[in-house]
Amino acid sequence: MRRFSQKNHLVTLNDINITPLLDLAFVLLIIFIITTPLLEQSIKLNVPTGGAAGSTVRKDQVRTIEVHPAGGYVIKGKTYSIAEVEQMLRAELQGNPDLAIYVRADGEERLKNVAALIDLCGRLNITKFRMATREEKK
Repeated sequence: MRRFSQKNHLVTLNDINITPLLDLAFVLLIIFIITTPLLEQSIKLNVPTGGAAGSTVRKDQVRTIEVHPAGGYVIKGKTYSIAEVEQMLRAELQGNPDLAIYVRADGEERLKNVAALIDLCGRLNITKFRMATREEKK
C-alpha cells in the first residue's frame, strides 16, 4: 500500500529563485566598477590651473587631443604628427560639422606644439575648442 500520491511529480514551480540572478548582477557590477578607470587611456599630464567648469557641447561631438611633452599628439592612446591630426580632423568634420576639440597639454609644455594645434583648428574653421585645466585650490 502506497500512501503517497503521484501529484507531487506533476506540480510545476510557482516561484523563481532570484538569488543566483542577483549574484550575477552584483558580480557584473563589481567588474564594471573595476574596469571603468582602466578604459580611460591617457598620458600623465600636469594640466594648468584655472578656467570655468561646465560645457554645452555633447560628449559625442568632442575629440580629446593630448599634446605629448616629448612631441607629437595623442588621440585615443596613439601618437600622431600634426599632419596626421589634420587628416583625421578633416575627415571627422565632414561627418560632424559641430566638432569640438578638447586640448590636454602639460602646464610646463612649450607653447610651440599647442600653438600648432590651435592654428590647425583655426585653419579648419573649428571654433569650439577648449584647453584642459584643473580647478584652483582655495
